[in-house]
Amino acid sequence: MADLFDTGAVTQVTPGGHRPLADRLRPKSLAEVIGQQKVLGPEAPLTMMLASGALSSLVFWGPPGVGKTTIARLLADETELHFVQISAIFSGVPELRKVFEAAKIRRQNGQGTLLFVDEIHRFNKAQQDGFLPHMEDGTILLVGATTENPSFELNAAVLSRAQVLVLERLSVAELELLAQRAEQELDRTLPLDGPAREALLEMADGDGRALFNLIEQVAAWKVDGKLGKAALGARLMRRAAQYDKGGDAHYNMISALHKSVRGSDPDAALYWFARMLEGGEDPRYLARRITRMAVEDIGLADPQAQAICLQSWETYERLGSPEGELALAQALAYLALAPKSNAAYVAYKGARRAAKETGSEPPPKHILNAPTALMKEQGYGAGYAYDHDAEDGFSGQNYFPDGMKRPVLYAPVERGYERELKKRLDYFAKLREKRGDQD
Repeated sequence: MADLFDTGAVTQVTPGGHRPLADRLRPKSLAEVIGQQKVLGPEAPLTMMLASGALSSLVFWGPPGVGKTTIARLLADETELHFVQISAIFSGVPELRKVFEAAKIRRQNGQGTLLFVDEIHRFNKAQQDGFLPHMEDGTILLVGATTENPSFELNAAVLSRAQVLVLERLSVAELELLAQRAEQELDRTLPLDGPAREALLEMADGDGRALFNLIEQVAAWKVDGKLGKAALGARLMRRAAQYDKGGDAHYNMISALHKSVRGSDPDAALYWFARMLEGGEDPRYLARRITRMAVEDIGLADPQAQAICLQSWETYERLGSPEGELALAQALAYLALAPKSNAAYVAYKGARRAAKETGSEPPPKHILNAPTALMKEQGYGAGYAYDHDAEDGFSGQNYFPDGMKRPVLYAPVERGYERELKKRLDYFAKLREKRGDQD
C-alpha cells in the first residue's frame, strides 16, 4: 500500500486530465490496505484501539511509501475525526498556531481533529513541545510520521504521550498484490514476462508509491508482445537503494556488518559491506570500523588480524577507489574467518571499572622508584624483587594497590593464539601461588 501518494507519481498528460495511478488506487478503508499486518492485523495495536474506541496519539516509523499517510487518513475516517495534514518541512510556528486554533474551534463545535504531521522529526525540540498541551487537553489527536528513529529524533515528552508503531517495507508478495490491483484499474496486463515482472517489483525496493510510478511508465509503452528483463532494464533505471549516511540505515547496516563478522559469516559481511558502498558510504569510515572489529572481536586470538586491517586501510589510501575497496573486502573476509575473542576487550572494560572504584589509591611502595634519599626513607622501592633475578624470571610480587583484592580481568579463551596465552597465564598463576606459599 502506497503512502498516499501525495507526491512523486507520474501523470500522463491528456486533454481531459488524468489522476495519478497512486491516487486512483487510494484504499477506501483499512481493510483494503495491503501489508502492515503487525499494525493492522486482527490482534494488532490499531485494530484493538479501534475496537475499544480508545485511539491514542501515534507515531508511525517506517521507510517511504509503506502507508503512513494512508493509514492516518483512514483512521480519521474510521473515528469521524477531522483530518488535517501538515509537513514539518514546510510548516513553522505560525502555521502550527493556526492549526491549533482551528482545532480548538472545531472541538467547541463537537468535532475532534486528527493532526497528521509528516516528517515530524524535522521539527526542533521546542516545536515538538508545542504539541503537548493540545495533546493533553484533547484538542488534537496527533499522528506523526517519521523515517528516522523516534528514540533519537523525538522529545521524550512526546513519545510518552504517543504509541510508536513500526511500519515495514512491503514484501515482494505484497508489491505483487499492488501490481495486480493496478492492472485491474488500468484494465490491461503489464507487457512483461515473468523475470521482467519480478525485476520491476525489485526495482520498487519495498516502496508502494515507487511501484505505482514504475507501473504507470511501463503501462504507457507501446510494445508488441512482452518485454524481458534486459529490455526492461534498458528502459527503466533501477531505483537507488534507501541509504542515509547520517540516519538509521547507516547505523543499521554497520551493525549488520559488524555482527556478520563476529558471527564468522564472510558472505554476509561482504554483502553488507557492498550495500554500504552502493549507498555511497565513505570507504575510510568502513576501514576504521573494520579495524575496530579486529580489536574488539578477534583481539589476541589472532594478533595478525589488526595488522591486516591496517595494511588494507593503507592499501586503500594508496590505490583509492574503486580498486582500494578490494583490500578492505579481503580484510573483512579474513576477520570473519579468524578465531574470535573479546577477552582483552572485556579485561579493558573491567580495568576501567576497577580504576574508577579504587579512586586515587597509590601503587604499593615496593614498585615505586626512589631517586632521592627522602623517598628511600619513606620506603619507596623497599623490598622490590627484580624479576630477572628470580627463579623462572618471575617474582610473583603484588603490583596492585595495598589492600586491594587482586581482580581477574584478562581471561583468554581456548581459541586461536589465546590458547597459548592461557597456558602462560595459568603457568604464572601457579608460580604466583607457589611464591605465596613460600612467603
